[in-house]
Amino acid sequence: MSKKAKTGIWVTVLVFLGIIVGCFIWYFNTASGERALKTMRSNNSGGLERVVKVYSNNGELIQTYDGKIDVEDTEYGNKVLFDLNGKRVVIYNATIVVEEK
Repeated sequence: MSKKAKTGIWVTVLVFLGIIVGCFIWYFNTASGERALKTMRSNNSGGLERVVKVYSNNGELIQTYDGKIDVEDTEYGNKVLFDLNGKRVVIYNATIVVEEK
C-alpha cells in the first residue's frame, strides 16, 4: 500500500471520529441528553438528593421522604418505588411529587 493511500485512510478515520465526537457533544448539550446524563449519574451513585412527597387522592399530604433517592416508576403508572437508607419503599395509587434538591 502506498504512503498516499495510508494517509487517505487515516484522514477518513479522523473525519469519521470527528463526526462521532461532534454528535456526542451535540446530543449531551440537548435537554434530552442532559436528562440522560443525570439518569446515568443517579443510577451509578445510588440516587440523587431528593424530597418525595406522597399525597392522598383528596390532596392531603401523607408522607415526606428526604435523602439520596433513586426513583423508579412502573409502566402502568399505579406504583412508584425507591430506595431510601437501604430500605425499599413502594407506593401504590397515590400522587407522588419528587423534587431534586
